[in-house]
Amino acid sequence: MTATPARGSRIAGYLFAVAAGSLWGMTGPLSTALYNQGAAITGIGFWRLLLGIGGLLVYGVFRRDMFRADGKGWLVVGLGGGMLVAMFELGYQYAIAGAGVAGAAALLYTAPVIVALLAKPLLGEKITPIRLLLAVLVMVGATLTINGGSNTGAEGVSKGLMVGVVGGGFAALSYAGTTLLARWAVPRYGVVRVLFLEILGGIAALGLILSAAGHTPHAPATPEAWIYMAVLAAATVLAANFLFFNATRRIEAAPTAVAATIEPVMATLLAFILLDQRLASYGWFGLMLVVGGVAGGYLQEWKAQRQT
Repeated sequence: MTATPARGSRIAGYLFAVAAGSLWGMTGPLSTALYNQGAAITGIGFWRLLLGIGGLLVYGVFRRDMFRADGKGWLVVGLGGGMLVAMFELGYQYAIAGAGVAGAAALLYTAPVIVALLAKPLLGEKITPIRLLLAVLVMVGATLTINGGSNTGAEGVSKGLMVGVVGGGFAALSYAGTTLLARWAVPRYGVVRVLFLEILGGIAALGLILSAAGHTPHAPATPEAWIYMAVLAAATVLAANFLFFNATRRIEAAPTAVAATIEPVMATLLAFILLDQRLASYGWFGLMLVVGGVAGGYLQEWKAQRQT
């Protein structure tokens, strides 16, 4: 069982999750810009995590308690969470390279349904009809988005749609796992400590996996690539996860996942503006379903807060 959210905090938690999803929407366009700068798919996740933990270490100079956790925290959050982070970083980058920016985001957001189904057996959270309906609604919207979009952003890497779909599936599973783990871990260890442990574990896991596979993560080759990587780390690793973990302190895992599904909306709009990606009419309808599902989740949290 997880902690009960404090009175008056549910709407704030939902808005934190929406803000996190909005920032994560920058991942696809920035990653595509890095591909165009010659960055390797396998290296982007490693370097953005490394820059992210560099920022946390600076913070840790003033907050030494960030480094203190019990053995269970190091094992479950550091090792287990780190493996989920590594799985996400590799899966999502391959999804972008194979299925395009909007496609990768759409595949990722099958995760709310996974979270809604697993939250009860793992966390003891209720599976209400409205929660499951909202999760399915945003998943359907995401599916329409990928089917209605072009593959702009993937052609330069040419990994193929099947690779993108498999990568997106792994990213969705790891994202669902991270959401459920955060709901359990953040009330126990705090936002910053969980973020530190997961990123540290993710860097170690990625380093071992890439080395074993013969893909040494090369550093960005140009000043522009370093800028893109730094923005990617600051926005999508530090700021987005800080907001997302704060959301898991206030609301359950299922509505948190639904709220963050605003990402494919932001990713597609950015891809439309910056990368000349186009959507068919049913793709736009899919985005409307996602927005409707996120708005419906907000309404549910507003009603729940009024009743407390």
